[in-house]
Amino acid sequence: MERKFETEPISKLVCKLGFPAMFAQFFNILYSMVDRMFVGHIAKTGSLALAGIGICAPALTAITAFASLIGIGGASLMSMSIGNKNREKAQTVINNAFLMLSVLSVLTTVVTIILTRPMLLGLGCSEAMYPYASRYFRIYVLGTFAVLLGNGMNQFILAQGFAKQGMFSVMIGAVINMMLDPIFIYGFHMGIAGAAIATVVSQICVCIYVLCFLHKKDKCIHIGFGRYEYTTMKQILKIGCLPFLIMLLDNLLVILLNATLRNYGGSDFGDQYIACAAVVQSFMTLVFYPAQGITTGCGTLYSYHYGAGNIDKVMEVFRYVFWLCAGYMLLLCFLVQLKPEIFAGIFFRDAKNIKSTASFLQKYTFGLLGVAVQYAFVDGLTAMGQIKYALPISFFRKGLYIACVFALPYFFSLEDVFWSESISDLIGATVTLVVFILWVVPRMRSEMA
Repeated sequence: MERKFETEPISKLVCKLGFPAMFAQFFNILYSMVDRMFVGHIAKTGSLALAGIGICAPALTAITAFASLIGIGGASLMSMSIGNKNREKAQTVINNAFLMLSVLSVLTTVVTIILTRPMLLGLGCSEAMYPYASRYFRIYVLGTFAVLLGNGMNQFILAQGFAKQGMFSVMIGAVINMMLDPIFIYGFHMGIAGAAIATVVSQICVCIYVLCFLHKKDKCIHIGFGRYEYTTMKQILKIGCLPFLIMLLDNLLVILLNATLRNYGGSDFGDQYIACAAVVQSFMTLVFYPAQGITTGCGTLYSYHYGAGNIDKVMEVFRYVFWLCAGYMLLLCFLVQLKPEIFAGIFFRDAKNIKSTASFLQKYTFGLLGVAVQYAFVDGLTAMGQIKYALPISFFRKGLYIACVFALPYFFSLEDVFWSESISDLIGATVTLVVFILWVVPRMRSEMA
């Protein structure tokens, strides 16, 4: 694969690595969307159960963030080592990453099980929601080891150019989850607990596939034991800290949005608006996950050519990844602005919730093109370990979102809080482009000269 990285056109490599990873994330989306779709249609209690899953989402995403901390950090470091022709270092990286994920999976499971109630209540869960949220959360958390090892180590499959195999691992989980959800939820009358069990089983299957693939001796870099180094672990954490922090901040944004809806909506509209917001966040996974798939799949191109010191090819990767993300974002923006009721109707039965959710979706997604800028440039810089550039760019957009969440409902109506995403996307993208062109690129060229 290294020879192809050096000889094939960047445009061809971006498509070859980006598209499979993008489609893999479509299947990954089905984990949350299928759960919410089936749960939302449970007779009588569907809306409340759906709101409960929405409350759990930030905590569950925070758990998954540890997979990005080690997986993206380790895979980027491994690709840079391969670009530097240092295969011994690459082997050391994957060994250390596997150990770190194993230890984190145990610690995270224990801590979250113990702190379930204060955690969910702190996220804005009402007493009416709590039985549903806690049931789903406790079962889901029991599969933490599979989530971290499966998602985290899958990054090392992608980093070695095995995009199709990385896509297949995600497909396994999505298909199994889709098959088991209706059986457990409706067939066995397990309700929201059935959705959680189906997800855990599917994640275990993904984990088994990924670990078996990476233990094969005929692959370029496989999981091994030994060579554990504090220095390597520190490097992994340094590179992986940004995607980790971004996921945690994204959770904070969801928490703040839910808290604002609870505060201003009160007992009359709080739970209803949170349920609608859960559907909006489900749609945003259609935005974020495939875009992240593109940048993750192409992350090895950023890392490899940066490690090889080839700045011109690095800039080509930036350009082609941006156009691929932008085309996808514009398509989604057009569809949701034209017919938002179609997506809202997947999750709700009653016309009132469908109407509200459709309006919220249009406001929340108006600035989707700005997301393409953020993913192409911030994720690309992260893959090269350039956290000093990526961090302030990303944090500016997050801070702007938080300011809008607090300010918009105070000066305008509560429904206008859903403009927060679009405002932060468009302004954040403008600032990112200016900073990247005028400040980041000249400095990178000087560093790599």
